[in-house]
Amino acid sequence: MFESLMPDMFVPEERWAPRSWGPNHRNTVAIHRKHGLEEAGYGFWGFSPASEPGGGYREYGVDAIGLNPDGYFSDAEKTNFDKGFGSFRPGENPKPTYGDGVVTPHALFLAMHHEPRQAYDNLVKLTREHDAYGEGGFYDAIAVKSGTVAKRYLSLDQAMVMGSIGNVYGRSAVRRYFAVGDVERRIKPLLAMEKFSF
Repeated sequence: MFESLMPDMFVPEERWAPRSWGPNHRNTVAIHRKHGLEEAGYGFWGFSPASEPGGGYREYGVDAIGLNPDGYFSDAEKTNFDKGFGSFRPGENPKPTYGDGVVTPHALFLAMHHEPRQAYDNLVKLTREHDAYGEGGFYDAIAVKSGTVAKRYLSLDQAMVMGSIGNVYGRSAVRRYFAVGDVERRIKPLLAMEKFSF
């Protein structure tokens, strides 16, 4: 979610790019939610690069929509999803069994702009069922099956939490201060010309 939604924290992409990034962001959030709740059955969703609950750092994501050839996995075991490529190549793992899903609160704060109720409900459930919140705010990541928590605060991830709060509850405060003047004049026309097929 970080790679997809962080630029949207600064630039109103759903307004400036209504035929590309606007629907893409909504789809990204919906796919993360569907993956975590239905496909993988974690009971939680919101995957993004974060601290590993067992130590270290790595990217987490939804493998089916990631662009990394080695995968952006949603669980600690790095479960591969491979449905194949039509009649050209059969899938090696089209129906995977997922392990210990790793979610990160900052991904849910980024998602709040697009699915505020669902993201909020997921955060509440995360804090009720896991030790997800400490003196410095939300911990960086939680492996939801084992309950292992990465009890660290990463400044980048905390900044995404704060920036998202500023936008959701402050009437797009971060965007209003960033996406003006030369930024708007130069970036808005570039985004407006993009068109994705869905």
